[in-house]
Amino acid sequence: MGVGGISIWQLLIVLVIVLLLFGTKKLRNMGGDLGGAIKGFRSSMKEVKDPEADGDEPADQQAEASLAEPDETGASEEVKTEKV
Repeated sequence: MGVGGISIWQLLIVLVIVLLLFGTKKLRNMGGDLGGAIKGFRSSMKEVKDPEADGDEPADQQAEASLAEPDETGASEEVKTEKV
């Protein structure tokens, strides 16, 4: 007996039927999509668990820092004014 009372021959028959129904290209695409989803989920869980490990700042701190940084001309966003 194999896994959970299913023999290896029964698993092979099911695999052949699935291959005939979906085709190898479709199964390869579904496997790649599933792998990408799992990879994204793991990276998201890692960010939630330890946000300081990546060196990321919270979004509000990043926005404040970008406003105070000078642009190419050397003037900061807060100081720029337009004279008419």
